[in-house]
Amino acid sequence: MVRNPERRTALVDAAIEVLAREGARGLTFRAVDAEAGCPVGTASNYFTGRDDLLTQAGGHIYVRMTPDPTRVAEAMRPAPSRELVTELMRWLVQRQTDERTSYLAMLELRLEATRRPALRAELTAAVRATLDANIRFHLDAGLPGEADDVLVLYLAMTGLLLEVLTLPGILPEDELGALVEKVVTRSLPPA
Repeated sequence: MVRNPERRTALVDAAIEVLAREGARGLTFRAVDAEAGCPVGTASNYFTGRDDLLTQAGGHIYVRMTPDPTRVAEAMRPAPSRELVTELMRWLVQRQTDERTSYLAMLELRLEATRRPALRAELTAAVRATLDANIRFHLDAGLPGEADDVLVLYLAMTGLLLEVLTLPGILPEDELGALVEKVVTRSLPPA
């Protein structure tokens, strides 16, 4: 296998774009090469097969979806409160809407994971680690609620994002901020 980390990352990013646009059935080495602007055959030099490409995309997608730590630090300046959590969740919805491609690719990867054990293991580990880190962050920051409350908030926000990003007409866009506030208010106790 070729060892050019920048090219590998570009190919994995291209795979994520293809997944979001074409779905898992459209993810071929040829499609990835075209998306990355590489000669035909390049992706097959970097990945042992389609399962390897899917697994690499599953491992990398959270890199794309993780917010910039500087922006997180800025967002965390106000005192811990349910209002701060509401603003953080609104920011999450905005970030995911802006980075819709990654979220849609993640949904494709989750569906593929039901049929591919290696991908399922990769995504399970990544999602579990992210969820644990988010709960730890929430609690360490002194934000209101216990671990179970944060889990409920995560599940509610995941459902909200699923609706917003896959069927945008279900929830009126101009009501999303108020809906996020309801989700937070009903998931977390006051500070």
